[in-house]
Amino acid sequence: MNALPSSLAIRLFLTCWLVYALHFATNTVREIYLGLAIGDHLSFRVDEYGGLHHDLFETPGRGWHIGNNPGASMLGAIPYAAARPVIDRIVEHVNRTRAASGLAGPPAYESPWAPARKFYAEAWRRGLDVKFGLGAFVMHAFCMAPLSALSVVVMFFLLRRMMEEDQRALWFSLLYAFGTPLFFRTGYLNQNMLVGHCILGAFAALTLLEGRRAALIAGFLGGFSLLLDYSGAVALGCLFLYAAMLRREYAVPYAAAAAPPVFLLWFYQWASFGHPFYPGQHYMPPVEWIDKGYQGVSGPQFELLWMLAFDYRFGLFVSCPLLLAAAAAPLLRQSLLRTRELRLLLLLFVLFWTFFSTVNYTRLQYNTGVRYMAPMIPVLFLPAAAALSRLPRWALYCVSVAALGQAWCMAMYRDVERGFGVLDPVLHVLLGGFQLPALTTLNRMNLGLEALAGGVSPLPLFALTGALVYGIWRRA
Repeated sequence: MNALPSSLAIRLFLTCWLVYALHFATNTVREIYLGLAIGDHLSFRVDEYGGLHHDLFETPGRGWHIGNNPGASMLGAIPYAAARPVIDRIVEHVNRTRAASGLAGPPAYESPWAPARKFYAEAWRRGLDVKFGLGAFVMHAFCMAPLSALSVVVMFFLLRRMMEEDQRALWFSLLYAFGTPLFFRTGYLNQNMLVGHCILGAFAALTLLEGRRAALIAGFLGGFSLLLDYSGAVALGCLFLYAAMLRREYAVPYAAAAAPPVFLLWFYQWASFGHPFYPGQHYMPPVEWIDKGYQGVSGPQFELLWMLAFDYRFGLFVSCPLLLAAAAAPLLRQSLLRTRELRLLLLLFVLFWTFFSTVNYTRLQYNTGVRYMAPMIPVLFLPAAAALSRLPRWALYCVSVAALGQAWCMAMYRDVERGFGVLDPVLHVLLGGFQLPALTTLNRMNLGLEALAGGVSPLPLFALTGALVYGIWRRA
């Protein structure tokens, strides 16, 4: 492979962006509502969506808001605002056509989950179903997917420095992109995976760059991780200490760059709830587990530690067994990672793991798959790659094929709530064939089109994507 590193990086980015966009999932998560409100009205209020999601709540005199940090929504609002003129015209045309047709109610939505059927019916009655679908796709295809693709490129340059070989770094980067739950979590706008991207970017800046620029980039990404989710406080603090340990003069520019996103979080909380320092969860009405500790946050619990790691539906190491190889990295005599880098990565993992063992809501991941520990995917992949690179080639191939198969099945099927948890997607794909999440949703809708009676096949889209990927790499 004779291509320059920059050329490989561009090809890698385009490939990941294309494949991630193809595997768009139609979930209308809470971050989408705020993204729509910002894009539509430059407002933090989501009054028009009240009652559509259990994480939307009303506070007296202040309207409806989401119960989470706003960073992911702010990012998603950027491409949505750009696409709004087109989306608005499509939504207006569809709603006008429906009104003229005299439809009395929504078509049947053949989802196996009653809440999904109820949500679709209510969104249809409010004329929001098409807006939700198009808005979610734009936020995915032009925010979540490219940012995840960019994180793979960052991983490539880190691996390239570790392995001192472009081709080897490229193949491990592809394993990271499509052989870990990064593939699964990129299906829709998700703040947890975005925190992982911030951690990876900050670590790369401190590892690959020098001078104030490294500290400024790391500081901004550390601060932005807090704007995304309160678990980002762990990353913000650890990365600050690491930057200061590398060079004392990094401390001030790191803190200065971290300040704007932190102040933006405080402004959001003040504008939304009237107090800059109380999180949105402080104002949430009673929900399951909220009575444990402060709004559901208590002390570390062994049960949650075990579930976060090994629960059959969302455990990090069940969702991605190859990350267990990270445990072998400290035992290597000559690791590809420097000692201080390895210590930082393992410390981040232990602190995140402990942090989420205090959050009782982690038990609710059973219907979304691995999520809370998603920021640790890049953190553990680096030491795991250092260990896996020592395996014989045949063993590495076997591990890679198994990881790629599991990750792709999870990205295609996504349902880990029923049956065998994370193994259920593998069984369904093996028995039922290839699928794509968006087409699965489309197939469940009673659209009245005879051509869709047998379901929309993903094979033509797979063939087209394969041809485009081949074109991207043909002259590499």
